[in-house]
Amino acid sequence: MSFSPISPAALFDLSGRTALVTGGSVSIGRAIALQLAAAGADVAIQFSPQADAQFGLADAASETCAQIVALLRRGIAIAADFAEAGAASRIVAEAATALGRVDILVICASIQSRQPFEALSADEIARHVAINFTSTVELLQTALGPMAERGWGRVLSIGSVNQTRPDAELSIYAALKAAQHNLMLNLARRYADRGVTVNTLSPGLVATERNRWRRRSASAWRSIEQQANPMHRAAEPGDMAGAALLLCSQASSFITGADLQATGGGHL
Repeated sequence: MSFSPISPAALFDLSGRTALVTGGSVSIGRAIALQLAAAGADVAIQFSPQADAQFGLADAASETCAQIVALLRRGIAIAADFAEAGAASRIVAEAATALGRVDILVICASIQSRQPFEALSADEIARHVAINFTSTVELLQTALGPMAERGWGRVLSIGSVNQTRPDAELSIYAALKAAQHNLMLNLARRYADRGVTVNTLSPGLVATERNRWRRRSASAWRSIEQQANPMHRAAEPGDMAGAALLLCSQASSFITGADLQATGGGHL
């Protein structure tokens, strides 16, 4: 069978597509949302006003939407606390109403508590489970059916190097990221013949708002970077955007159930 190459621009073109990015107001989620918009997609972002305020970025969602609009795409911000039952299902419905449908779902929102396993309270564990796993189930139960009915969809879960190389101080976070990827594998098989791909992108050390406190000391942060991976540096959020675009576009039409390690070699 002969092969007719497609232009690189066409492979990654998302014109006419719509996307929902959870945790899309800051850091990795924001970078992915902007990259999808630059490729032609209209984008809805979920954000937590409380989390953004804690970062000192109360206007992050509106600023991200303004950047999406500047790219000549529709940008919608939807506030939601994934600790609340039903919040994840609600935002899928709101995004579909605002944009017409949800073709691409990027699951990026999560929380992380860096402390010894023995020190984690029952409430903290329950909050981790609600935000980092239960909300994922709700998002997928709401979004996958319509994607399959239309015969096209992309689901991208933002995992972590901790899935396979867990940090001792991130025990619950790491376990839930592993569980989330297991769910992606299950659903990738289930929806593979219905035009929907389901993949995981697993970052290593990334300079995000969540770990900004670790960068207060330049020397301490440099030490962390040196030990994180063979590149001896942290990624910037934008370093995740290209891999995300690949897995959300036509370029990945024959890729499903993958776990793309964007770790600078930190998973090796």
